[in-house]
Formats: sequence, structure tokens, C-alpha cells
Amino acid sequence: METIVLFDGVCNLCNGTVRFILERDPRGRFRFAAQQSEAGQELLREHGLLERGGLADSVVVLEGGRVYLESDAALHILRRLGGVWRLAYALWVIPKPLRDRVYRLVARHRYRIFGRREQCMVPTPELKRRFL
Repeated sequence: METIVLFDGVCNLCNGTVRFILERDPRGRFRFAAQQSEAGQELLREHGLLERGGLADSVVVLEGGRVYLESDAALHILRRLGGVWRLAYALWVIPKPLRDRVYRLVARHRYRIFGRREQCMVPTPELKRRFL
């Protein structure tokens, strides 16, 4: 089953997360789109997720007709990566309001903490097929 990850293309934390997933997903189960891209905007629109500035306030994971946001999205990614990363899925037992509060705190300050790029990440030719 294909998993689509919509990320903030100018956020260094988000781009680092995409690289993290790519390095641990040799079978290519994950596909990606920057939320700022045409494909990303269309998927956000289709799922009613356009927020202020035309971006969702979270990484967005789409899989099997389901939408995962905030801490649910992060944990779902780790679970789908498998291996030792699947163990992090145990954090699901932490109450969602608490998990999401921590997620939103980091998300709100991500540019200040991790920085931002002037433009979205451009995938290398060998990775281009993984991006929408």
C-alpha cells in the first residue's frame, strides 16, 4: 500500500524528515509532495486541509483513504518504516491531546529552531520518481 507524505517544502526539519524516510525505505513504499507544490496543494484541497497560507499545520500522511495528522502522522510513518522504528509506535499509548500538544509546540517553532529554505527541496534524478 502506498503512503503519501505531504510536507512543508521550505522547512529544514521537514526536509530532514523526508531524507530520514527515504534512507530507511528501500522498497519505495512512501511517496512525497511538498505542500507548496501543485500536487501537494491539490491533495490538501481534496482532503479539506488547506489552512492559513494554503498549507496544513501538520505533516499530512495519506494512506488507504485515511488521513493522518500531527502526532498520528509521525507515529504512522515510524510504524510503516518497520524494523526498530516500529517500536516508537508504542508512544501511541500517550494520550493524543498530550502528543499533539508537543507536536504543535515543535511545529510552531520549527523555523526558528531548525531554519527554513528559500525554496522547496528538489529531489535528485534517482529520487524524482518518489515525488508527486
